[in-house]
Amino acid sequence: MTIHQQSADSSSYSIERESLSRAFDREFDPAGDRELIRGAIDTALGRIDAGLEAFGDQYPEPSSVDSVYATIDNVEWTNGFWTGLLWLAYEASGEEKYRSAALKQVESFSARIFERVNVDHHDLGFLYSLSCVSAYKLTGSRLAREAALEAANLLYKRYLPNAGIIQAWGDLNDPEQAGRMIIDCNLNLPLLYWAAAETGNTDLKLAADTHIENAARYIVRADGSTHHTFHMDPVTGAPKYGSTHQGFSDESCWSRGQGWGIAGFPLVYRYYHNPRLVQLSARLANYFLNRLPADDVCCWDLVFREPSHERDTSAAAIAVCGLLELNKTLPLADPDIGNYRNAAVEITRSLIRNYACGASDAGTGLLKEGVYHMPNNVGVGESCIWGDYFYLEALVRLTQTWDPYW
Repeated sequence: MTIHQQSADSSSYSIERESLSRAFDREFDPAGDRELIRGAIDTALGRIDAGLEAFGDQYPEPSSVDSVYATIDNVEWTNGFWTGLLWLAYEASGEEKYRSAALKQVESFSARIFERVNVDHHDLGFLYSLSCVSAYKLTGSRLAREAALEAANLLYKRYLPNAGIIQAWGDLNDPEQAGRMIIDCNLNLPLLYWAAAETGNTDLKLAADTHIENAARYIVRADGSTHHTFHMDPVTGAPKYGSTHQGFSDESCWSRGQGWGIAGFPLVYRYYHNPRLVQLSARLANYFLNRLPADDVCCWDLVFREPSHERDTSAAAIAVCGLLELNKTLPLADPDIGNYRNAAVEITRSLIRNYACGASDAGTGLLKEGVYHMPNNVGVGESCIWGDYFYLEALVRLTQTWDPYW
């Protein structure tokens, strides 16, 4: 496959950010906050233990119904988040039961990728970075490495060289579907970078580099908000238009998408050292932080800020992880660097105190009031497994030095 690095000129996208409307000046309290977060981790581990018993060799549905996750086979785009939760639980506690359960799931992910079970989409990074790259990093599992490399190779096949993007979903040969990229893919790209480093296949890295440049150029709007999806001509490579699949409207800013952007650009910077990606994440962060309700947990779309609109705790948890990653990568002289960590801590405090599931709550979820797909009325006001994952990732990031699975 010939890769046209048409987006290598990163000067074509703006990194100017709007000023923060308030200072986030309540810093991390080493005593009080650490006790609060440690208690939240302990509660989360107890609920994960309940999940181990409830799910067995299966997996939770993407979102709960009446607070309870139904069980499914390894068929959804979200299954890796449950395995990722087990690896986080292992790193937070050191308990062998989480390691053993996660390694058992590696066998399922290996079978899934080699048998091609519902893997014809771009969410292979969500599936295999969290289940198998993590397993390889933490245990040296060769089975995990082989499965993750196969997943990366399959993800690479979704790269459209003329458009310079990885197509999100749909038939690559169908002109009605071809050419769609979405902001979520920022978190799938690290699988390509990891595989490139493991194998020396620079085509994988170049495809990821080109995609992230096009995401920066076309998905991010001039005001620092984001489209959920953007459509490119797969033949000519010409940009067409932005739209939404899960947001309020094509012109609004879907909160979870903004979170994927805040987190994804600095995670990609770990592999593709263009400092403009870090500045772009800061631009998205300011837009996000300026549109939070009073309790600092975002509504499901950033066009809303009133308490009467549904929150999306999963978007808030993703944004916290992104803010912490951003804080690590920004130059120390950046005027907002302190705000990002403080904002992450303030959002986390609110999640713990107002939205975290307690030990006696129904089900096995970690966060209440997430939103899966508002336009389809799916998973509204429920636990979402990716929200649970990023919530625990945030807690781990705040309490220990942690090497991301991404």
